Amino acid sequence: MILCCGEALIDMIPAPSGGEDGFIPRPGGSPYNTAVAIGRLGTPVRFLGRLSTDFFGEMLVRRLSQNAVGTDWIIRSGENSTLAFVKLEPGKEPAYVFYTKGSADSSLSPGDLPPSLIPEIRCILFGSIAMTMEPIATAIETLIFRENTPYGPVISLDPNIRPFMIRDRDAYVQRFEGWVRASTIAKISKADFEFIYPGLGLEKSLKKILAMGPRMALTTLGAEGARALLLKDNGTILDVSAPVVDLLVADTIGAGDTFHGAFLSWLEGAGKMSREGLLSLTEKELYEALFFANKAASLVCSRHGADPPSRAEVDALKS
Repeated sequence: MILCCGEALIDMIPAPSGGEDGFIPRPGGSPYNTAVAIGRLGTPVRFLGRLSTDFFGEMLVRRLSQNAVGTDWIIRSGENSTLAFVKLEPGKEPAYVFYTKGSADSSLSPGDLPPSLIPEIRCILFGSIAMTMEPIATAIETLIFRENTPYGPVISLDPNIRPFMIRDRDAYVQRFEGWVRASTIAKISKADFEFIYPGLGLEKSLKKILAMGPRMALTTLGAEGARALLLKDNGTILDVSAPVVDLLVADTIGAGDTFHGAFLSWLEGAGKMSREGLLSLTEKELYEALFFANKAASLVCSRHGADPPSRAEVDALKS
C-alpha cells in the first residue's frame, strides 16, 4: 500500500463562456492527483491530509472514495479549501495562482499524524506545495524523518516546485536537501533542477542527488521521456531511459503526478516496493517501470485536466 501525503485543493480550470473568462472547479493537488492515479491503476493507496468540511472539501473526499483511495487518515476541519487558479497557454507549462492562507490542507499539524503506520504501508509519497506551507510542511517532514529507518517504507519525494510559493530560495534548498537525504526515491523534473541547481546541468544534478543518500533519482524530460539512475550497493549506477508515447496533447496538467503514481504502482505490483526490492531491479525491469509510467502520463496529457487512466487503458497502449 502507498500513502500519499500533502495538499488537496481545487483547481479552477479556465472555461470561457459567452465571451467571458470563466473557471470550472476540479479536484487537484499533486499528491492528491497521484493518489487518484494510483487508485485507478488498482494499487492499494491511502491519503493523509486535512480537508475542509465545505462543499469543495466534500468534492475532494468524494473523488478519493470513488477512485478506491482510503480516507481513514483524513482530518476534516472548518477552514476553507485551498483554491488554485490555472492559466493555460499553447506550448507553455500551466501557470497557477494559489489561495492558501489559513486553508484546511495547509493546517495539517504534527499532532494530526497517526502515532504509527500500519504494516501494509510500503511507501510514503510526499512533496509539492505542501512543503512550502506551515504547519503542513513540518508535519510531513516529521513523518518522513520518523519513518526513515533501515527497515521502514520506501520514501518517494516529488518536490513539484512552484517558485512563486517560495519566498527564500536558499532556505528552501537547504530544507529540500534534508528531504532528499530522508528519501529512497527522488523524482525531480528538469524544471525543478533548474530552480534548485541553476547552471549545474542535468547530469551533475542527478549525481548530486544520488550522493545525498537516495537509492534512485528519477527525472521526467517532457517529450523526451524519463530517466532513472539506481545506485547499487557496489557503487555502480544503473542508468535507464524510456520514451513517451506520441499522443495528441490536450494539456499537461497532472502529467508528473500520474507518472509518479504509475511508477510506484508498477513497483508495488511487481513486488519491488522495498529498499531491498529496488536494489534487485534489472535494467529490463527498470525500463518496464519507466515505460509504464510514461504511458500513463502520455494518456493523461491527451485529456483535459488531471484525469489519470485506468490500468486497462495503460495496458492497452502498446507504443
